[in-house]
Amino acid sequence: MNSNLEEKKIIARNWFESLRNSICGEFERIEYLKSKKKIVFKKNKWNAGGSSKGGGTFALIENGSVFEKVGVNISTVSGKFNKEFRKKIPGAVNNPNFWASGISVVAHMKNPKVPAFHFNTRFIVTSKSWFGGGMDMTPCIKDLNQKKYFHQEIKKMCNLHNKNYYSLHKKNCDQYFYLPHRQEPRGDGGIFYDYLNSNSWNKDFNYTRDVGMTFLKASSKIIQKKMFLRWNERDKEKQLIKRGRYVEFNLLYDRGTKFGLNTNGNIEAIFMSLPPLAKW
Repeated sequence: MNSNLEEKKIIARNWFESLRNSICGEFERIEYLKSKKKIVFKKNKWNAGGSSKGGGTFALIENGSVFEKVGVNISTVSGKFNKEFRKKIPGAVNNPNFWASGISVVAHMKNPKVPAFHFNTRFIVTSKSWFGGGMDMTPCIKDLNQKKYFHQEIKKMCNLHNKNYYSLHKKNCDQYFYLPHRQEPRGDGGIFYDYLNSNSWNKDFNYTRDVGMTFLKASSKIIQKKMFLRWNERDKEKQLIKRGRYVEFNLLYDRGTKFGLNTNGNIEAIFMSLPPLAKW
């Protein structure tokens, strides 16, 4: 069983790395379409601190023609959860050891008419193991056709795996990406899932892999459709205020932020999700 689990860890880690390469390559291509300059992600490696082992790489484009700031982070870390955090993680109360690998992407756009995107997937092992992740889209200017397309692509992919996944994981997303103190959703939603273990590792891995590919396809199409649109200062003001909401969510409620801080993750990588500029 253990050697089998070790093999699964390697497969998952390799996939997250491969997906990172695909996303970075596609976003660099999109940048070139707009700027006609070769703008590439700056990659920085980091090592886990404290008692944790492993590390990761975060890749950034800042001040691009399309992407005002986009970060793509991959990491694989292992160690022991602190006593307080163990209670919140399945399988960690009696055995604090963990192993976690994943990818996360946050893209903040220069053009306010292009929505911000967030995506992450991960494989976590304690005395139990599971997949988690999802994607969502946050426009500052509403576009119902754009929202419809985004959700259609996700639903189509979910239905290939399980007819209940879309409604279930969409509901999770709507509940999770909600700001109770504002009584408003963060954006147009998407899907979110955690603790996915259907007793078929292959099925869960294939679903997680398709979530990544669907994010890449849908985000690329939406960005390219809107990145040449004209915008004005009033549009930018709306974007900056919406980004303020984004910051509030990530600092107050985001599980990935809390997980990273509790596993001695890299601070720059954890906070790469924060926009370069925001307003309140």
